[in-house]
Amino acid sequence: MRVYALSCGSLEFDRSLFFPAAAPGTNIVMPVSSYLVVHPRGNVLFDTGVHCDALTDPVGRLGKRVAGLFAIRSKRGEDVVSQLAGLGLAPDDIQFVVASHFHFDHCGCNSSFPRATFLVQRAEMAMARSEQSRYNPKDWDHPLDYRLLDGEHDLFGDASVVVLPTPGHTAGHQSLWIRSGSTQFVLTSDASYTREHLDQTILPGNVFNPAEMTHSLGVLRDLRDRRGVVLLYGHDSEQWNTLPHAPEPLF
Repeated sequence: MRVYALSCGSLEFDRSLFFPAAAPGTNIVMPVSSYLVVHPRGNVLFDTGVHCDALTDPVGRLGKRVAGLFAIRSKRGEDVVSQLAGLGLAPDDIQFVVASHFHFDHCGCNSSFPRATFLVQRAEMAMARSEQSRYNPKDWDHPLDYRLLDGEHDLFGDASVVVLPTPGHTAGHQSLWIRSGSTQFVLTSDASYTREHLDQTILPGNVFNPAEMTHSLGVLRDLRDRRGVVLLYGHDSEQWNTLPHAPEPLF
């Protein structure tokens, strides 16, 4: 099994969106990522990043409110399809997409994988389809093969790739637990933006359920501190800069 970190550009925004205690007025730049798991029984993609149209027409793709909050900072080739091409793969080579949640920077390129099976928590899909939804249908509302999950899911039945529910940031947020021999780590996505969020139990401004997110942070902290699981945070620029990026594998 091999795992690759795929660079999908960056977002620039006011620091107070991630750290509510911070005074507004200071911008930060945080990475957007996707991960590829090459398993003997199929290729798995975790999240699909931002759609390329968001760079050329941010308001048209993201809407005025979101485009006003986030500036897309991406270079040529920093999209999930281009990153896969660098590994000799096309979208049709992906058998499964694990969607952590339906925010634009995590599912923007879902429509690029029409032949994949998408694994999504039932609670996330229910929120997306509800009248209260603030999700952009351009990101998720496509004729895709969505498989709805109710909790933890062992994708291949060998405990190597396990979908781990981590709700709170959104109604059905999920992370991905990967194990290969003595190596194991969890891709947290937005269950924990950065290590600082985990260490200090910082809840960002955009939280669906604060109590559930606090609990999910505790689950992740227990995996790290008591079980030795390495956590790869959703938007931690300091950590991201230390990781090998595709075409070099994480392991």
